[in-house]
Amino acid sequence: MTHPITIVGLGAGEIGQLPLGVYRLLKSTDQPIYLRTAEHPVVSELEAEGMKFTSLDAIYEKHDTFEAVYEEIVEMLIVHAEKGPVIYAVPGHPLVAESAVQQLIARTETIIGGGQSFLDPMFTALKVDPIEGFQLLDATSLDIDEAEIGQHVLIGQVYDALVAGDVKVMLMERYPDEHPVKLVTAAGTSFEQVVEVPLYELDRVSELSNLTTLYVPPAPPESAERDFATLKRIIATLRGENGCPWDKEQTHVSLKRHLIEEAYELLEAIDLEDDELIVEELGDVLLQVMLHAQIGADEGYFDIRDVIGTLSEKMIRRHPHVFGDAHADSSEQVVENWQRIKAEEKTERTSLLDGIVKGQPALMRAEQIQKKVAKVGFEWSDVEGALEKVREEIEELLQAKEEERLSEFGDILFSLAIVGKYLGLSAEEALQMTNDKFIRRFMRMEQLSDRPIGQLCLAEQDALWNQAKQEEKK
Repeated sequence: MTHPITIVGLGAGEIGQLPLGVYRLLKSTDQPIYLRTAEHPVVSELEAEGMKFTSLDAIYEKHDTFEAVYEEIVEMLIVHAEKGPVIYAVPGHPLVAESAVQQLIARTETIIGGGQSFLDPMFTALKVDPIEGFQLLDATSLDIDEAEIGQHVLIGQVYDALVAGDVKVMLMERYPDEHPVKLVTAAGTSFEQVVEVPLYELDRVSELSNLTTLYVPPAPPESAERDFATLKRIIATLRGENGCPWDKEQTHVSLKRHLIEEAYELLEAIDLEDDELIVEELGDVLLQVMLHAQIGADEGYFDIRDVIGTLSEKMIRRHPHVFGDAHADSSEQVVENWQRIKAEEKTERTSLLDGIVKGQPALMRAEQIQKKVAKVGFEWSDVEGALEKVREEIEELLQAKEEERLSEFGDILFSLAIVGKYLGLSAEEALQMTNDKFIRRFMRMEQLSDRPIGQLCLAEQDALWNQAKQEEKK
């Protein structure tokens, strides 16, 4: 039988902050008392009054992570509770920033005693009203993307310069380097200390301890421009009652061509290897996504959270080798798993070619069709068969009637895309490269000519083309 574990808080600092009920319990009990840490101002005062405790600080020295520390504390307390009732005492309040307490509540019967958390004296020291919005985070497991930079942010467990340095680097991703922050130590006690420094000097403060909490005030408005929530508000405003007439008129259909244009401009930026341009063009693509999502929200069907949620679920579902128990040791296995899972999800598809999107560029669509049918063996054994098919289709075009030429010309392009598949080349990418090459050479012809190109005869134009070609090769 496991007895209940009584969990009490030792308050935020000195004995004057210790709740009377907790004090009386500690004074009168004959149950063993285990302290998460003896590094707390009230402990020495209670010991001076004759109280006996067992500190668990030694467990911290055994492990490299707090998760392992808390796991051992929980296991140890449950073992002792099997022998009789025990008391577990933690700094502050048991239900504020105490991971081990939450684990004990989940695994065994507990009795929660009182305790003043560090939050009340913290807000008093900072002269901040929490109703304005605040967030409490843990420095040892900080995820900067979770920080609500428009609110007051408190970060606990900034107990040494190493942790402070890690926190500083993360915060500087979203706050200005000069952003003023405060380090509050032993809030509400006679030893209270508040030190204000610019963010970039956070890890240069010498007075850090397990009683230190970092306060980060709300970021200036310009910093919020980098936040997703800000972008969402901007798009909603543009589509709102007093928004932009153009944005308000847009529909899913009217935006189709803009999405295609922005996607191709992004591809061009990638080809140019221009990072600043890539950032700009990615933003333009994201704008299209946000506008479509806002239209969905305006019409009451979906919003950006539905888009993100659906995508997140799909990524987890289709990556069981990362988020589940499946295994994939190569990219080929990943693709196989993806296609298998996708087929299981799309049960309404009856043909192998279901799902080939009609609206994409024709060469890309041809490549997708060929990859699909190749999976069931519908292909030549080598590239020679594909090349022979190209020759055959060219001959058929030469012999075709006028009304048949468009179809026969399409057969040639389709067959050439098959050749590209065998050679590991993308027909779409190859043609885009040739388009760019032609534009470069023709523009050089214009530069080389002493007259407008249209005034030159074909032989003169051809000579300039060859000159531009030779220059490019050199």
